[in-house]
Amino acid sequence: MRIIPASDIADALTVAELIEILRLAFRSGAVVPARDRHQIVLPDQPDASLFVMPVWNDFIKQGHSDRGYIGVRIGSVFPGNGDQNRPAVTGVYLLMSGKTGEPLAFIDGQALTRWRTAATSALASAYLSRADAARMLMVGAGTLAPALIDAHAAVRPLSQVLIWNRSPDRAERLARSLTGRVFSVTATDDLEGAVRGADIVSCATLASRPLISGAWLKAGTHLDLVGGFRPDMREADDEAVRRARLFVDERAAVLADAGDIAQPLADGLIDETDIAADLAELTRGEKAGRRFHDQITLFKSVGTATADLAAAAHVFSRV
Repeated sequence: MRIIPASDIADALTVAELIEILRLAFRSGAVVPARDRHQIVLPDQPDASLFVMPVWNDFIKQGHSDRGYIGVRIGSVFPGNGDQNRPAVTGVYLLMSGKTGEPLAFIDGQALTRWRTAATSALASAYLSRADAARMLMVGAGTLAPALIDAHAAVRPLSQVLIWNRSPDRAERLARSLTGRVFSVTATDDLEGAVRGADIVSCATLASRPLISGAWLKAGTHLDLVGGFRPDMREADDEAVRRARLFVDERAAVLADAGDIAQPLADGLIDETDIAADLAELTRGEKAGRRFHDQITLFKSVGTATADLAAAAHVFSRV
């Protein structure tokens, strides 16, 4: 069985390539049982979460089980790690043979999650943001932020990126680390002003209360919500949800776990039919994405096992 570290993942992938791999994966589909999420109560820091996310190829539809895979992501989120300069999201990925069930590889789960999360947002952006989107706001300066910036830049002609974080110093450090891109990268402490001027707003935070006000969103903005993974977490307020055409990575998981959708749903602000499409429907052409230039779009992701498996299988085939 192979051990595949983060460095090998980086050698095996480009973000543009992974976006296309995920497009094919969502179009083809997989068998995705409900994920298990467990809360871990800690005495001296915020509660943590443990995830177990199984998935396997649809062997009947696929017709060639000898090339199929089974995968399980075991991951954790420890929100307090940021105070110790440690990543909040960690884990491992186990890839197994779809023919025999034998383990094939242990893959660095933190790196795999970072790659597939960013590529999933960019894939959605290719359907949902304006083709001329040039100004991006990155809300959050954690390990996902640089990957999200580069992924959105792979599908849209970005010329300016602003970074906002609760800790301005972290935003400044991240901005300095991203010099040399073909677009400018600058930290900002004016969240409202940055949202009002952005074509794409991407949020990767562990916020429990909304950071983004819908009243700030200009016509045509695409809002990419990545961070919230529990029903009690919010990155955008009800007005943002009300004003936007709504899209998700995976319906069942978002309805169960994403506070940005689950809370407005429980309050009667929206119903399930207000979710215009998920990524499978978008990639298959079954549902439309952005309908007109001035439309506000919102994409909520909680992370999909389909994307995990596609990325892991591709890395395994390359290293």
